[in-house]
Amino acid sequence: QVQLVESGGGLVQAGGSLRLSCAASGRAFSMYAMSWFRQAPGKEREFVSSINWSGTITDYTDSVKGRFTISRDNSKNTVYLQMNSLKPEDTAVYYCAASRGGPSRNDWSYDYWGQGTQVTVSS
Repeated sequence: QVQLVESGGGLVQAGGSLRLSCAASGRAFSMYAMSWFRQAPGKEREFVSSINWSGTITDYTDSVKGRFTISRDNSKNTVYLQMNSLKPEDTAVYYCAASRGGPSRNDWSYDYWGQGTQVTVSS
């Protein structure tokens, strides 16, 4: 069993930055692929970024490429999402998720989810 707790969300002006953290409890965090998803009001949950167990393979949705960076510290059981040049359209609840399989853009492939953290970008 893995429990995930996100933090770092908040209100920021367009062009600003935030760093989200997702702390995992439980065993074998380093064996899980990790991802960030987001869900804006009235919209479906969408993939943002993923990272494999070792941190050597990352993936980003096109709308965040060059602005967001995913990373992980297996010694701290934590995955991060550095978000720069934020835009109002990045406003959403951000969720981290863990998969016992490889990284994927499909939310159905993830085994564990956090409760989410709100990110609001004002124009």
